[in-house]
Amino acid sequence: MKLIYLDNAATTAIDKEVIDVLHQSMLDNNGNPSSTHQFGRKAKASVETARKHIAKHFNVSASEIIFTAGGTEADNLILQNAVTNLGVEVIITSKIEHHAVLHTCEFLHKTYQTLILYVDVDTNGDVDLKHLESLLETNKDKKCLVSLMHVNNEIGNLLPIKEVSELCQSYKALFHSDTVQTIGHYALDLQEVPVDFITASAHKFHGPKGVGFAYFKKGFGIQPLLHGGDQEKGARSSTENVHSILGMEKALDIAISNLEEDTTYLTELKAYFIAELQKAFPEVAFNGRSKNLAKSSYTILNVRFANANSMLLFSLDLNGIAVSGGSACQSGSSKGSHVLEAILPPEEAEKTSVRFSFSKNTTKEELEYTIDKLKELL
Repeated sequence: MKLIYLDNAATTAIDKEVIDVLHQSMLDNNGNPSSTHQFGRKAKASVETARKHIAKHFNVSASEIIFTAGGTEADNLILQNAVTNLGVEVIITSKIEHHAVLHTCEFLHKTYQTLILYVDVDTNGDVDLKHLESLLETNKDKKCLVSLMHVNNEIGNLLPIKEVSELCQSYKALFHSDTVQTIGHYALDLQEVPVDFITASAHKFHGPKGVGFAYFKKGFGIQPLLHGGDQEKGARSSTENVHSILGMEKALDIAISNLEEDTTYLTELKAYFIAELQKAFPEVAFNGRSKNLAKSSYTILNVRFANANSMLLFSLDLNGIAVSGGSACQSGSSKGSHVLEAILPPEEAEKTSVRFSFSKNTTKEELEYTIDKLKELL
């Protein structure tokens, strides 16, 4: 049986070159970066060199990069600091954000009475910028933070991030963007697009799991979520994950170096898959902007089938095809996609939706096999 992996928005396979870096670091970096002896100093130097190289990709200084265990921790570190350390009274977000943002906002509301406001999104999943401006205008006398993801992890929609950043600047609001699906797939110069906070997770761009970073624009003090150490300049207690940090550095280097080539390849691959799905299933629909190659990520396609099949994900898995779902009726899930529920009418949200997500390792032959299996199952 063929094994076909089309769930790259969830995680990606680690590059062979990254594995080599991880292996070499495990052999070479035995010391604790906080130790003052030569073994510790060597590990510390490796971490700081990686920090400088990562920062350079975003045109920021190394001191603005804080290493974390991934995107969820980075989102939490940023949002909690915004309220407890930076005086934010109002957070403006949307109902289609990642739960790392939504659940943290709920926590901040319950714990600190932070006012959480939700900007409107339309049936395509696009943020209503006029409504965003209205919310900023209404709360202009309060310290506000806007938290909107750059690439939606379920429907792939691209936020007009520069427009949002300029809008936030005009109202003196802070701007946080969950860029977990962006990093390694889109160039992001933080001098040209002045976002105050971004997040990254290495396993989304062929790096190791369990490591990522938060970017805090210079000038913002950071209070740690965890207490007990003074690592990351006091911003994040816990011994640095040296090997994974170096692996993340390598994965990002590879992704940025091959960005143009990978973007072209995957855009063409996604366009081909869309065309083949439409041939095979004339009534197929595409959730959000995922069909629009200019307004969605080239790595994500969220498909809604006319024929309901509550066991489709399970059946695809039995046929060696790994994907993710987006409706309540799939694989025995009791909860559907909060993103699709927010943008689709109830009768459409209940239909069988599947998120296919691609990487540079995905092939045309794999997509053809997937189409054939979908024909059999539907």
